[in-house]
Amino acid sequence: MADAVWARLRRWARSIKRDVIALYVAARDPRTPVIAKVVSGLVAAYALSPIDLIPDFIPVLGQVDDLIIVPLGIITVVRLIPAPLMAEFRVRAGEIAERPSSRTAALAIAAIWLIAALLAFWWIYNRLM
Repeated sequence: MADAVWARLRRWARSIKRDVIALYVAARDPRTPVIAKVVSGLVAAYALSPIDLIPDFIPVLGQVDDLIIVPLGIITVVRLIPAPLMAEFRVRAGEIAERPSSRTAALAIAAIWLIAALLAFWWIYNRLM
């Protein structure tokens, strides 16, 4: 029984990953309605970003935001995109997910976030002092 539950959770996690990539594809496709583009871009950016609303190092709450916000965002966007189009985006996402991942791109994104945070800190510090 426990093996069946874990297998089901793994399938669900894979479908979430595929749908996040599909939302990224949808945000860049000209056939996607404008509101769906905006929302899908925001959901994909949140899901793929190393920065969370609630940091993951906070026990329980750090993981709960990922378990609630991302799936709710996906459900919302899937309802905004026509079903045949979303099916096409999911197929393309499956192809993209099978490609090797780039650690260089991940480091570049993390560096951009770090630089943005440092600039924000520097700006706030100069305003207060």
